[in-house]
Amino acid sequence: MNILFQNTHQRVFGTYPLRGAALADAVTAAAQAGYRAFDTAQMYENEADTGAALAATGLAREDLCIITKVHPDNYSEDRFIASVEESLLKLRVEEVDVLLLHWPLVGGQVEPPLKLLQSALTRGLARHIGVSNFNAAMMRTARAVIDAPIVANQVEFHPLLDQSALLAASVETGIPLMSYSSVARGEVFKYPLFAELGAAYGVSAAQIVLRWILQKGVVANTMSTKPENIRANFDVMDFTLSTVDMARIGTLGATGYRIVTEDIVPWTPDWD
Repeated sequence: MNILFQNTHQRVFGTYPLRGAALADAVTAAAQAGYRAFDTAQMYENEADTGAALAATGLAREDLCIITKVHPDNYSEDRFIASVEESLLKLRVEEVDVLLLHWPLVGGQVEPPLKLLQSALTRGLARHIGVSNFNAAMMRTARAVIDAPIVANQVEFHPLLDQSALLAASVETGIPLMSYSSVARGEVFKYPLFAELGAAYGVSAAQIVLRWILQKGVVANTMSTKPENIRANFDVMDFTLSTVDMARIGTLGATGYRIVTEDIVPWTPDWD
């Protein structure tokens, strides 16, 4: 279990690609459902909307876990800290709970931005730091370069993609994984296994997927705009998938379905 997210029940509400009223409504519903960890990023261009929405919930700052990510275009000495300070203003906080590097640089160079990330921690702009979209080798480099706990590597993680290499690197480095695209943008629902298991456990297919992610030791990051789905995505702690069913789901990793590729995001690393 990721100790940092223990108090948030290992579940994070994602805000991409929401903005404006849609984001405000979703954050309100998420807070009412029990979510206390919220994920945004400079790249999403919704930090200000997220800050306003969180302020409107009336939740105490100490009860929130606010996560944001630095855009790769800001990985330079003259832009990194300034960009984080701008994010704090937009989010209406003095520090974020978790600050992540959103992507490695093109070509896989990670040491310079990692050192800038640690400088943000040293300056008190973040309580914790982490990375996103790092492959296994990059996770090892991060562990060697950063002289502080690395609390997350946020990556695409769902049953249709074999992430065993990253899970092994997580154990090796002590860097926990956090999911995004947790239901593969709906692709998982094309597989009857999830509806079958949902019927057997008395839950939805999406709840089966999220429970599988949690039982893999990964923090589950989800987004929805429908209050009933937001509540269901949060309500995944009162059942446990059997070892057999975990393994059945795990076989779908051979599908190799990856959403985020180099064609979509130029910073995508080599996953092999």
